[in-house]
Amino acid sequence: MTRRISMRGNGGRSTRGFGIVGAGVISLTHADAIASLPAARLVAVTDVEPERAKSLAASHDCAVAPDLDALLARDDVDVVSVCVPSGLHAEVGIAAAAAGKHLVVEKPVDVSLRAADRLIAAARTAGVVLTVISQHRFDPGLIELRRLLDEGQLGRLVLGEASTKWYRSQGYYDSAAWRGTWALDGGSLMNQGIHYLDLLLWTMGPVAEVTALFSTQTHRIEVEDAALALLRFASGAVGTLVASTAVFPGFAQRLEISGTGGTVVIEDGEIIRRELSAAGTETGSPDGSMGPRGSARSGAAATPAGLEIASHAAQISDLLDAIDEGRAPAVTGEDGRAAVEIVCAVYESARDGRTVRLPAVPHRTASQRGSS
Repeated sequence: MTRRISMRGNGGRSTRGFGIVGAGVISLTHADAIASLPAARLVAVTDVEPERAKSLAASHDCAVAPDLDALLARDDVDVVSVCVPSGLHAEVGIAAAAAGKHLVVEKPVDVSLRAADRLIAAARTAGVVLTVISQHRFDPGLIELRRLLDEGQLGRLVLGEASTKWYRSQGYYDSAAWRGTWALDGGSLMNQGIHYLDLLLWTMGPVAEVTALFSTQTHRIEVEDAALALLRFASGAVGTLVASTAVFPGFAQRLEISGTGGTVVIEDGEIIRRELSAAGTETGSPDGSMGPRGSARSGAAATPAGLEIASHAAQISDLLDAIDEGRAPAVTGEDGRAAVEIVCAVYESARDGRTVRLPAVPHRTASQRGSS
């Protein structure tokens, strides 16, 4: 039975109906997150493979829509979760916006800046609220880090590092024709590393220039399974970015933020080390645990099915609040675009063997940036 998340109450508000487009692996996380919220109800799902839609619908007691148009035509669908392959996010999202539906779009917002811009513009024109999944901003450790930054306890930021060293088997990429393609997926940075890239941008600010390389080490795919980048932020701080799906057995995602006032280290959403000079030396997480935990990780590090729902639920709850309060969500379409812009710059830098200065050129796609 799915646990209910009580981060928002109905408060006299009507429950909003959700439709899910795309019944692949990530759709189950969305469905469970929606089911955990008292002000949300999953109404219908659709997928180009009807049996997958039927399976998801049966497990969550909702309807199956025969196609996208049928789902968008339903008056009881207020919000659409876009869970299709990444390169189709804008296409589906634009159609949903035109139908007056608010949007929860899985990461990345799409695989090109042009597509991202089209989706953002469509949502703005339709007057609907758009959030791009970056659920780790709602993890406890990130909430605490954001507080420390807002209070200036880390001082002037000097170094930021984001690392995603995960493992995906060849079977994962072979499981669907779109996986590991430039047009619909992107590689280890666009698909997996973009989570902590977003956190790096959220904490360190915009990037001014990127110097990068990438390679395909162990998989039979079009795209990279290892990417590394050096970043110079607009503030003058510097950073590193690492993303791979070729690191067995898969390790915790890691974020390290250092400033003149101290350093915070986060693994998989939890603070594992905190050293703040202004308040004396403090080590360990807020609950008193000390130092890094075991290095080998389970969950999403090893399999895409190993995701918790709490942070997804928190982000969807924020979207519902944003709709009710007439404000922007905590994670906007522009935030999603900013992360894709860095990914595209990484691909361009690696391809051309040069430093890329931001902003990137909107009309070039990830495929054009990544191919030689």
